[in-house]
Amino acid sequence: MITHYIVMSSSYTQGKRIALDYLLDEKVDYTKLKNIVSTVTDRCGKDVSTSTHFVQTDSKSWSSVYEKDHFFKDVEVVDSIEKFIELIQQDRVLLGLDVAKYILCKVKCTHLKLEKLVYLCFADYLCKHDKELYKDEIYAYKYGPVVKSVYEKYKRYGYKEIEKADEEILSEEIYEMPSRSRIIFAEYGIEKINSIDETIEKYGKFNASELVDLTHRENTPWAVSGKGKYKDEIIPNEIIKKFHCNEEI
Repeated sequence: MITHYIVMSSSYTQGKRIALDYLLDEKVDYTKLKNIVSTVTDRCGKDVSTSTHFVQTDSKSWSSVYEKDHFFKDVEVVDSIEKFIELIQQDRVLLGLDVAKYILCKVKCTHLKLEKLVYLCFADYLCKHDKELYKDEIYAYKYGPVVKSVYEKYKRYGYKEIEKADEEILSEEIYEMPSRSRIIFAEYGIEKINSIDETIEKYGKFNASELVDLTHRENTPWAVSGKGKYKDEIIPNEIIKKFHCNEEI
């Protein structure tokens, strides 16, 4: 019999579960096995989600594993711990588009309303935890703070409500869990999803015009960053931390 020691996690970027498969001999070095998981958590974060499994088969092949237990069907085996860590680290970094997709699961939005909510989620989290919610920079556009990637993806909708039929938008309640899980898997994921939910609860009831009015008040981050006169005007985090209080409800 062959014993497979399997370390598993998920790659939300690729939409699949991933695994390391180690073949064990009779003299199992459990300290070495423990160090494999420790290396992953040390490099990817203590809160990263991993699981370990022992499976005995009559073959060294991965197919023998999922033939014995269909739980492992459709899992992609990674050939090195470095590649395994690299795939996980990609998902530990959250993007503005990840937050936008989650918001669209929760709230009906026009493009403009979505932009404002994505920004307000960032500003609330930054002021509360002194950390960035996602890696994108915030820009001062004509109608308020904008994340460029979100703007480019959804600007085609103009003033119309973003269509539920869009194949890349998780707008039905049944599809909320994948986008929520994507955020939770990121660094400080639980903290981030809780903050995002609080922001949606606070601002989600307002329409786009009302949210624009909030961000256009005197001494808001947008107002002190050029008022959208130049599309390449970045709103620095320090400005958001100092002036976000003036656009809160």
